[in-house]
Amino acid sequence: MSARGRSSLSSAEEMLSLLLERLDSVALVGAHCDDIVVGCGGTLLELCRAHPGVEVSSLTLTGGGSLREEEERDALAAFCPGARLRVAVLDLPQGQLPARWERVKRGLEDLRARADPSLVFGPSAGDGHPDRRLVSELVPVAFPDHLVLGYEIPQRDGDLEQPRVYSPLAEPVLREKIDKMRECYGSQRDRVSFESEYISGLARLRGMQCLARYAEAFHATRLVLGMSSLGGSSPY
Repeated sequence: MSARGRSSLSSAEEMLSLLLERLDSVALVGAHCDDIVVGCGGTLLELCRAHPGVEVSSLTLTGGGSLREEEERDALAAFCPGARLRVAVLDLPQGQLPARWERVKRGLEDLRARADPSLVFGPSAGDGHPDRRLVSELVPVAFPDHLVLGYEIPQRDGDLEQPRVYSPLAEPVLREKIDKMRECYGSQRDRVSFESEYISGLARLRGMQCLARYAEAFHATRLVLGMSSLGGSSPY
């Protein structure tokens, strides 16, 4: 990554941008089919196009063996153009992941064993759904030395905390995200989270917060800035 300020803005508005100069591998984690795409679908489209051939390893913990798995596989293929994609969908019961935490942990450990990603996307720690909240707690345990970004899935019982990481989206990318979501997840089209106004409204709010038209936003667990000019090695 490299960092730069936006020099075209006034000093009061200036923001720091971290640019992904090299991205070899990405891991995606979702408690439910469609969580990943709802939370970071636009960013996935941008990342995969900017880094052709990137390795994308995904784990979805529920929906295996059902129509939901078929939808998930089709959607991830559509949202990861040109990527070397590996998809795993487990068949744990939706809404009962806290009672299956050992199996969730083992699934994440299996994902870690087959992937050493530059970047990990998973649920945010502020998510009110018990399934996603458990997953958000276990992802940093499985990936302790990785940059983990928690995506947003706002709902009535939580997850509208103030994020600190933003991924600006051009309007065509946002429209593509909405169209692909509705096309790939036919069983979910009647849900509020799949309404165009819901998706674009949140994206517009996050865009305003990062001086863009639209954006997806994330919560970061830990971020280490590596600057070669500092030199030296870790004392530990």
